[in-house]
Amino acid sequence: MTAKNILNIDDLAAVAETLRAEGRRIALCHGMFDLIHLGHVRHLQRAREEGDVLMVTVTADAYSRKGPGRPVFTDMLRAEALAALACVDYVAINHADSAEEVIAKLKPDIYAKGSDYRDAEDDLSGKIVVEKNAVEAHGGRIHFTDEITFSSSQILNRHFGIFPEETDQYLRECRADAEFENVSREMEKIADKKVLIIGEAIIDRYTFVTPMGKSAKSPAISVQHQRTEDHAGGTLAVANHAAAFVDTVALVTGLGGKGAQGLDGEAFLRGHLRDNVEPHLFEFSEAQTIVKERFVDSDTMAKLFEMYFFEPSPQATDAEEAAVCRWLEKNLAAFDAVIVPDYGNGMITPRMIEVICAHSPYLAVNAQLNSGNRGYHVITRYPKADFICMNEPELWLASHNRHDPTDVLAREIMAKLGAECIAVTQGVKGLLAIHKDLAAPHHVPALSSKVVDRVGAGDAFLCIAAICLATGLSPKLAAFAGAAAAALEVQIVGNQRSVERASLLQYISVLLK
Repeated sequence: MTAKNILNIDDLAAVAETLRAEGRRIALCHGMFDLIHLGHVRHLQRAREEGDVLMVTVTADAYSRKGPGRPVFTDMLRAEALAALACVDYVAINHADSAEEVIAKLKPDIYAKGSDYRDAEDDLSGKIVVEKNAVEAHGGRIHFTDEITFSSSQILNRHFGIFPEETDQYLRECRADAEFENVSREMEKIADKKVLIIGEAIIDRYTFVTPMGKSAKSPAISVQHQRTEDHAGGTLAVANHAAAFVDTVALVTGLGGKGAQGLDGEAFLRGHLRDNVEPHLFEFSEAQTIVKERFVDSDTMAKLFEMYFFEPSPQATDAEEAAVCRWLEKNLAAFDAVIVPDYGNGMITPRMIEVICAHSPYLAVNAQLNSGNRGYHVITRYPKADFICMNEPELWLASHNRHDPTDVLAREIMAKLGAECIAVTQGVKGLLAIHKDLAAPHHVPALSSKVVDRVGAGDAFLCIAAICLATGLSPKLAAFAGAAAAALEVQIVGNQRSVERASLLQYISVLLK
């Protein structure tokens, strides 16, 4: 039975207004409270001493930024546990990713946070400053409690079996490895790098449907349309990932002269890129802007089928190809990292590849295998690269061999392209990273315990790992950061949103506790 002191936010705001009219001071605590321990209890008790009434808001499940597998306990269970404490007067579930709106509605006199938030620079989420300003805007003050502290994440990671034993063992090794001691500081080194993304702009269209069953007059399956969403995919998604971590990102991509199915391709592109992405758009007169439409069961997220809108032949005329090559020859040397997610739909020509390989200071490449290019699109169309990212089927195709061990095949491809590093993603098995400075292959197990949608996970890994490697971060740390980014991305439907810097650093921090 739900406790009587668990209210929704609006009802709690009404209670707060009544209490203020009576002259009572309101103290507010906010957090995940995934596993309530003695540190939480003392924090709440101390907060209650600062006011006459203690209100606690908990972050709803859908807004958890602790990473895959979290929260362990549902928002209602967490709310009920808090409501049972004698020091807590009211509890509400906050359906937002910060407490800013809650603070605006409740207008607490005291907003209590633990001592670990006292130094704003230590807050990876960056929210404590925003919350402090929100409290003070309504005449309240922030209070930092100095009670015994524990880490819920540490307790859950080490005693609740969130991850398989292989992942637990890997994380234990990372915690003991000096390279991982200051991950946040290491990741800060990438911020001032200049990154160029080259490749096809793809509009990922998700049409959500409810299956109705077999048609009465044919073997076709009938579905009922629910809604359609268009996401920025392809290099648009990669550029947005990069722009969350570095200040300067440029994008070289093509727009189809024949338009995009059902929308204005250029307006969509410009409207879905982060502000710090500078697009350099080239029109290919004989092509369409690529749209990939996936029909998805809205209940199970199972993909029913996929439909391509694109021209499978090479997209650029000779003059259009020459224009792209001239821009690349003039500008490539200005970037610290050049990332080419090559989706094999025709934009990137052999001549463009020659220029990219000849002039890129640091080149990271993936030649993606998909239903539009299966059988002929391979990484070896690039004569050289510094970092290669591929999955096992792409490796087998490029090697014409699926029987030898993955690390053997990977080293062959690595040698053929003169690469210093190669990463082979292996789905639920994680990934294998081989680097010239590592004596043995480095295996990173899957860092996600739940998968919503795998679309975009490889792009997230390629982007983050490539920037880390180009900056000089250790190959182990680069592989780990890329794997963590992929783990966050599989929690997102398609490319609905990009991996955020604060979310990634927070998740890495949680993993290493």
